[in-house]
Amino acid sequence: MLYSVIEKYLGERINEFDQIPEERKAQLAELAEFIRQNSQEGNPAELNFICTHNSRRSHLSQIWAQVSAYHFRVNVKTYSGGTEATAFNPRAVRAIEKCGFRVTKTGDENNPLYLLDFAEDQSPLKCFSKVYSHPANPQKNYCAIMTCSSADEACPVVFGASERLPIRYEDPKAFDDTPREAEMYDERCRQIAREMAFAFSLV
Repeated sequence: MLYSVIEKYLGERINEFDQIPEERKAQLAELAEFIRQNSQEGNPAELNFICTHNSRRSHLSQIWAQVSAYHFRVNVKTYSGGTEATAFNPRAVRAIEKCGFRVTKTGDENNPLYLLDFAEDQSPLKCFSKVYSHPANPQKNYCAIMTCSSADEACPVVFGASERLPIRYEDPKAFDDTPREAEMYDERCRQIAREMAFAFSLV
């Protein structure tokens, strides 16, 4: 079972599916179709969420995709990466903690490893910033989901990907160090959770 706070949060997002524009639902349906075609017993579909710095949107997408897969009982393994590595931004980590994830920070201070527990019977997600081709990520037959326009444009070819889908999100970084910082990180977290849940509900 998901931790109760996460279960409640995800349920609220599922009740918001009517907020997703039809054009967006069509993009998410393409992701669901990839999962349907590539998810088999003992052989999960692999999804690599990619943005420029692997610091905010790609991590949030990886996390909510894996949680949604667990909730809807879909055999999927999620990853994230960037065109360059920086660090999982602490503001995005705080947004995830508010949703009920139990977060342990360890490792290199410049690019920490975050262990995210979300269910009693699941291993924690291991989140740290890395390039999309890092050895911890799949090297072939995966779906590359481009979560930002700059990464999408900077990577005309994502090596090893069998499919590439643009599912872009506005960067909450634009609100860093402003009075709306926490609000916008929370809003992006809600949007990504809602849309990943919608995609997995279609599988």
